[in-house]
Amino acid sequence: MDEQSFTTSRRALLGGAAVGAAAMVPGVASAARSGDIAAIRRAVDAGLGASVQRIQDWIRSPTIAAERHRIDEGVAHMSKLARDAGFQKVRAVPTGGVPAVFATLDAGAPKWMGIYFMYDVKQFDPAEWSVPPLEARIVDRPGVGKVVMGRGAVNQKGPEGAFLAALHAFKASGRKLPVNIALIAEGEEEIASPNFLNAIRDPEVLATMKRCVGVIIPSAGQAPNGNATITLGAKGAVEMEIVSSSKSWGRGPAKDIHSSQFARVDSPAWRLVQALGTLMGPDGHTPAVEGFFEHVRPLTARQKALIAEGARKGSEADAKKALGVQRWIKDETWEQSLERLASQPTINIQGLVSGYTGQGGKTILPHRAVAKVEMRLVPDMTRDDSVAKLKAHLAKRGFPDVEVNVTGGYGPTQTPENSALIKAQQAVLTRAGVPYALNVRSAGSWPGVVFTGDPLRLPAGQFGIGMGGGAHAPDEYFVIESSNPKVAGLVEQTMAYADLLYEIAAQA
Repeated sequence: MDEQSFTTSRRALLGGAAVGAAAMVPGVASAARSGDIAAIRRAVDAGLGASVQRIQDWIRSPTIAAERHRIDEGVAHMSKLARDAGFQKVRAVPTGGVPAVFATLDAGAPKWMGIYFMYDVKQFDPAEWSVPPLEARIVDRPGVGKVVMGRGAVNQKGPEGAFLAALHAFKASGRKLPVNIALIAEGEEEIASPNFLNAIRDPEVLATMKRCVGVIIPSAGQAPNGNATITLGAKGAVEMEIVSSSKSWGRGPAKDIHSSQFARVDSPAWRLVQALGTLMGPDGHTPAVEGFFEHVRPLTARQKALIAEGARKGSEADAKKALGVQRWIKDETWEQSLERLASQPTINIQGLVSGYTGQGGKTILPHRAVAKVEMRLVPDMTRDDSVAKLKAHLAKRGFPDVEVNVTGGYGPTQTPENSALIKAQQAVLTRAGVPYALNVRSAGSWPGVVFTGDPLRLPAGQFGIGMGGGAHAPDEYFVIESSNPKVAGLVEQTMAYADLLYEIAAQA
């Protein structure tokens, strides 16, 4: 790609423009640092074409854990990305599933910073896309700018590529990293991280991560209005299949039979529907599993205040447009919907599979029916307790034969507002002139509890500016050059990570 085609014409959010503003933030400005930032910015500009190409090449090399697709290639590609960025030690870590990649970059600094990557992506159907999902094409998106489109573009290869670009810029400019970096890259995030804790338990990984002041996952955290979000936590997620079959039930056909036999033969599909119906209350939304809310920690007054502030800074219209919805549950207000999003655990049906699902009809009585279900958990719920309660509920309601097969999952995560990691993020965004809100808890999930829980007990969260969209959906994209003056492009995103590393080093 031609580097000049990605040169931003608007005022930079970070870099040279931010250097003068650094003096406004106590305890972080220095003449030496200002000179370093300017040199790094020049390197970022010079390396922009290579940074874009790096993201494109990564999109073209997908690892899909759900399909065991290109596992070895994914490990090799992630390892090469780390080595090219300057990590001295890189190795694959066995997990019992898809390997993780662990890398360390020791700059001889007093502090260590943890970085979490995911290198796997969701499945895709090329027929649903306007461009081939693995081409990583640069397209002009009206009202957004130049974007790279492809599976994994924003979730998470684009933001992770921006972080790698910062490391390349340090190296190219001859500037020493202000912190040492421990990188742990997972290859099973998109199947709810069933084995990731095993990677953390590796003796070398555990010993190194214990030295870190915190952990971030790079993200594209700006809304179209330019506001960024600092997330203090995330819901946990548990993925499972709930299965009704003639084999487990002892009733119904041993194989699919003609549907006329339903007059005298039991249906595992209807049994599954009946079992699923017991999981939900009359409103069709509130979980009815006995004891499900037992360990739910109510929102504090401070958390409710943060949600109210986020409601004022956010746009309900933009949110509804992005989701394609006209109203919230129970016609609640914008602020009420945000409280619910942060505080409510859920049991969701992702998909139902049974019998014939092709074009037209087929007169069969299926012998098996499967529901793909996920639970979202809030503090102080745990994966194991929630699964046990769901199983006990089905057995008590007369469905002991209905199988609950957990395929992955983890608990919720929470990081204190006053932690050094959060303060560093606030300082970087303030210095960049990016308005932000503190988000009590993301409704989406990532395995941050592996870092915030035992045995590490580290602050952990997402960080990044810029924007993207379509995660897990067709036409996923990540902004390279923004046409919206309020939203950062790749250069500014890269500089934000460079500034964050300096800020982490400066925090007490």
